[in-house]
Amino acid sequence: MRRRGAILTALGLLAAGGLTLGNTPAAHAAVACKVTYTASQWQGGMSANLSIQNLGDALSDWTLTFTFPDSGQKVTQGWSATWSQSGSTVIATAMDWNKSLSTGGSASIGFNGSWSGSNPAPTGFKVNGVACDGSTPSPSASPSPSPSPSPSPSPSRSPSPSPSPSPSTSPSPPTGAAPKLKVSGNKIVNVATGSPYRLLGVNRSGGEFMCVQGRGIWDGPVDNAAIDAMKAWNVRAVRVPLNEECWLGLSNIQSSYGGAAYQNEVKAYVDRLVAKGITPIVEMHWNYGQYTGNSSGCSDVHASCQKPMPDAQYAPQFWTGVANAFKGRDEVVFDLFNEPYPERATGSAASGWACWRDGGTCSGIPYQVAGFQSLVNAVRATGATNIIMLGGLAYSNDLSQWLQYKPTDSRDNLAAAWHVYNFNSCVSTSCWDGQLAPVAAQVPLVAGEIGENTCSHGFIDQVMNWFDAKGASYLGWTWNAWDCSTGPSLISDYNGTPTGFGAGLRARLLSS
Repeated sequence: MRRRGAILTALGLLAAGGLTLGNTPAAHAAVACKVTYTASQWQGGMSANLSIQNLGDALSDWTLTFTFPDSGQKVTQGWSATWSQSGSTVIATAMDWNKSLSTGGSASIGFNGSWSGSNPAPTGFKVNGVACDGSTPSPSASPSPSPSPSPSPSPSRSPSPSPSPSPSTSPSPPTGAAPKLKVSGNKIVNVATGSPYRLLGVNRSGGEFMCVQGRGIWDGPVDNAAIDAMKAWNVRAVRVPLNEECWLGLSNIQSSYGGAAYQNEVKAYVDRLVAKGITPIVEMHWNYGQYTGNSSGCSDVHASCQKPMPDAQYAPQFWTGVANAFKGRDEVVFDLFNEPYPERATGSAASGWACWRDGGTCSGIPYQVAGFQSLVNAVRATGATNIIMLGGLAYSNDLSQWLQYKPTDSRDNLAAAWHVYNFNSCVSTSCWDGQLAPVAAQVPLVAGEIGENTCSHGFIDQVMNWFDAKGASYLGWTWNAWDCSTGPSLISDYNGTPTGFGAGLRARLLSS
């Protein structure tokens, strides 16, 4: 059973300049710092987050050191800094993207660790060799810190790619509701200000599967307290997967989990997100239609797994209903379908893309398909002007012909959706440069799902680096308290305690 660990705040007000572990702060810069340490622990393990606040002169670089009181305490994996440990001394050196700290600015870093014996809170926090212990020397003092041990690489440290600086083009509103959004060129912009706005956040799984399984509507809490936990990560967008049959209240769905009951729950959750300043992305995840061909997820005709394409029987009705529910509310974004894979059924990319856009009778898919052109038309026929996202082939991992087959939109308000996990095909910067960059140059690019099955974040760090450099959007899968070893779950509890995987996304969101 995990239990909350210690919370330690160390405050230092020292004037100093010096050389520590190869970092050279500005000469005679006044260093004053506040370090807040919070940790969750369980038998033999811990997960800690540290906030470093600069209360002195601006820093161009920083190194944090501290001491573990017990010899059995070890850092096993860290994030948002280069971590090493020599004996009981732990060293965290800034990354390129978070090394500059303005006066009043802060950096959030963290680590997972192990312990034996006891697990007391660390002591002796220092930033650039200056103790954060509340002592204040005379103004003329300019002590040189004692040399610290040279950092020795930790064999258990996760890879630390050099991130690109995060663009500062996506401020979230400090207070108030989420902004109305639209597409302008290749950017999503705030309608009121015209400034670029990035959809940076998480997925909230549950609404796609709980109802069809007869277990409820949501998997875990979706109340204001749960949203506040997301806001503590600086989440600005939440993708909400939905179930076609549950929204429409078809006969196979329990009435308490379908139709009006389901719709009202979805609307109420969207309202709460918007009121908290978070952009909701409502998305059709699972749909009706039997498919048992190549890469089939199930043989069930009902919406209980991922199908290769939306069905013509119910999908237009679903999107007409959703669009009517949220038209006039351009703070809500529509994602038409989770992860198309028609090419697996039709046998080629060319026939797959044609099915993707035009629908109808698609080779290898027994049911009539609703192509994305027909679904865009269904949304716009309601008068809804919301941004519409469209994923490509290969479970939304292939955007190679997205521009060629892009549907016509009377509002010119479309964005490309892309999904990536470390086990997909397009997982290298060369693929992203060749396939995604041309799309991102013409329309907004949103990575609706990013993740990896390692319970770490080395892969998504690379994804976020690339997207940050492009000023594009991304959302982690998923804000659900599942076992990280069984799939990419960001949190271990709904208070927002990050898993080893989630820690990477949390750190990046907090620094963006």
